[in-house]
Amino acid sequence: MGKKKKNKKKKNEEKVRLGGMALANGVLVHGRHAWACAIRRDDGTIKVASARKRLQASRVKNPLLRGPARLLEALALLPQVKAKLPAAKLPMENPSVVASMVGASVLVRALHAARLRPVVRELLAGFVSMAPAVLALRGGDLASYHGAEHIAIGTYEHGKPATKEHERCGGHLVGPLLVTSAIGNTLAGLAPERSRRQAQGVAQIGAIAAATELFGWMSRNPGHPLARALSKPGHELQHRFSTAEPTADQLEVAEAALAKCLELEHAV
Repeated sequence: MGKKKKNKKKKNEEKVRLGGMALANGVLVHGRHAWACAIRRDDGTIKVASARKRLQASRVKNPLLRGPARLLEALALLPQVKAKLPAAKLPMENPSVVASMVGASVLVRALHAARLRPVVRELLAGFVSMAPAVLALRGGDLASYHGAEHIAIGTYEHGKPATKEHERCGGHLVGPLLVTSAIGNTLAGLAPERSRRQAQGVAQIGAIAAATELFGWMSRNPGHPLARALSKPGHELQHRFSTAEPTADQLEVAEAALAKCLELEHAV
């Protein structure tokens, strides 16, 4: 019995690897097994919802499938969050973001039809595709809640007050994903016309897988010149556009989500 208690205590002391997402009125924090979302309601009170994850990407070990699995896991959380916390305002619920997604799609099609060098065309298309995400993060309180998410998680991980920029923010995937998507789509464009669509689909999945693995390598080797170069676009995106200093009230919301997520993770 004493050994069991000791093992459980040791497990509770270990830092849980966390991710998160900013909402227009709150913060979502998730670990390997569970998630928690906290929002600030119109009456000023905080509402928290949490649950175990239905899809756990951490169980996927194949390097070709890890990246797509993590993306699917993040997408699978959204309906769970809305079902348990209907008042949560997801970024993609903003009409201007939806309009920008449609506009970006039209512009990407136009770029693919343009007479440009394949690599240049794909890089430009990648930048255009990022526009809706940047617009979403600049809307209302979203950037501030994004900063609150980073500060809460970073402070927990490092044991000291953190800044609004976080080294594992999804924004750091921008550099690797632009490179891998450009290479993948350029190669897919060389396929015969009859199989080009299938080649593009494979290229997109491969780009996500490669970018995720590259991102993991960057996290483990932050001082490497290539890692610094690839993380530069994501850092600038965080610093200049996607995060803002949160208020004390916004940080309180993020900390409530963090505490509940950790409670569930340690209970596993």
